[in-house]
Amino acid sequence: MNAIAPILEARNLEKRFVVKKTLLGRPLLEVRAVEGVSLSLMPGETLAIVGESGCGKSTIGRLLARLIEPTAGTVVLDGQDITSLSHQAMRRQRRQIQLVFQDPYASLNPRMTIGQAIAEPLMLHDVVPAAQRAKRVAELLEMVGLRPEHAGRYPHEFSGGQRQRVVIARALAPEPKVIVCDEAVSALDVSIQAQILNLLKDIQARLGLSFIFISHNLSVVKHISDRVAVMYLGKLVELGTTREIFSAPRHPYTRALLSAIPAAVPHAERRTEGLTGDLPSPLEPPPGCRLHTRCPYAREACKTVPMVLDFEPGGHGNACAFWQELPPAEALLPTAGIRNPKLDRLFAAFDDFTPRAMEDTA
Repeated sequence: MNAIAPILEARNLEKRFVVKKTLLGRPLLEVRAVEGVSLSLMPGETLAIVGESGCGKSTIGRLLARLIEPTAGTVVLDGQDITSLSHQAMRRQRRQIQLVFQDPYASLNPRMTIGQAIAEPLMLHDVVPAAQRAKRVAELLEMVGLRPEHAGRYPHEFSGGQRQRVVIARALAPEPKVIVCDEAVSALDVSIQAQILNLLKDIQARLGLSFIFISHNLSVVKHISDRVAVMYLGKLVELGTTREIFSAPRHPYTRALLSAIPAAVPHAERRTEGLTGDLPSPLEPPPGCRLHTRCPYAREACKTVPMVLDFEPGGHGNACAFWQELPPAEALLPTAGIRNPKLDRLFAAFDDFTPRAMEDTA
């Protein structure tokens, strides 16, 4: 029996942005936004990419969709290396991977009705005949919880949550296999976040889609993701299942991120684990482990030991060579400290939602 192949795979991806050149045009100063990142996405899976601002997670999302060209490495989509495709060939493959951005209003053309915005990818990729486009637009609107008659309205006539559902409908229009959600709910109220996330989960179950979910909100990531990739300063520092990351984090940076989540119970006994100092410049990242300048457990060897993701037999990988010598994570992250009861209640309330019922709450 053959193993299931990943629907999307990144192999040693690198992206460097040139910020200064010589008079002859040679790179003189570069930002190392992404360096040596390898990860895979299985069919029907949600892989979350988390980390603080500037770590390179959004750059990875754009590299995976080939909105920007990688400096090195490859991206394999459904068994095909898309980084080697010509622009014409990539145009035919682009329908397979779509994006949902953070700001839905900026994602939509204010001069186009939402019906026109959703019909545009249907036309560009010739998904359905012209005579059936209006019917398909109506089906997509109903799928995301809007009415077919909303197709004639403009983006400014909708709330933020409704606009994000329009963007999701447009992403679904070319019938993709992968959707990259780049901070797709961070600009929404908590109650609307729960609706949008449950909508994404419902669509995933119905259509068998795979999601790359980029976020800084770990409470949201805990609810929606199957696996979590943690990034720091352009490199992956930990990769594992959601249960592994939230119950037994290995890398000090992951532990610091989780301990920064506000405690759900006031005055609960909890030992926090913070980082010291500021984020180093991506122009000149520290040698060895890139976290050693801020890590409370750093030792002399961390200044020279390469930052390499090492995987355990079960598939949990982390880039800390001394993680087994750290204090137990259970004392650092009690259950009361990593749950968000308000978000839990909202998710429970919307678990049995119907798309039509969401219209008036956005």
